[in-house]
Amino acid sequence: MKSILIIIIALSSLFIGSAFAKTVEIEMLNRSGKNIMVFSKTIVKINSGDNIVWEAIDKGHNVEFVTVPNGVKSFKSKLGKDINYNFTIPGIYLYQCTPHKMMGMIGIVIVDDNYNNLDMVKKTKMVGKSKKILKKIIKELN
Repeated sequence: MKSILIIIIALSSLFIGSAFAKTVEIEMLNRSGKNIMVFSKTIVKINSGDNIVWEAIDKGHNVEFVTVPNGVKSFKSKLGKDINYNFTIPGIYLYQCTPHKMMGMIGIVIVDDNYNNLDMVKKTKMVGKSKKILKKIIKELN
């Protein structure tokens, strides 16, 4: 009887932990105000276990991880499709829209307020307008 109670408590703690996970939505947009080819949020801070859903409001966009914490596998979504990602490893995730990276369509996710790989993000070679935007993001993080 005691072992059954321990199993029930252990299983319920798993479900309680997932109940507190949150989902953040980021839209992939052709235009937002005066800006073109953007993600609706540039910097997002979340906790381990949280999800981000990138919504393909405007078609022709995707999400591709550029620089990630050690242990994270490469990630690239299909064009024009909503995509969900569950973040389990702390650190900074730099991502871009592959077709619009030259236009500065990039974003950052910070998991568990962990900046251990910030130097790696700072050294990431970006192209076009993304260089300027990454510098601006890093300045905001400091």
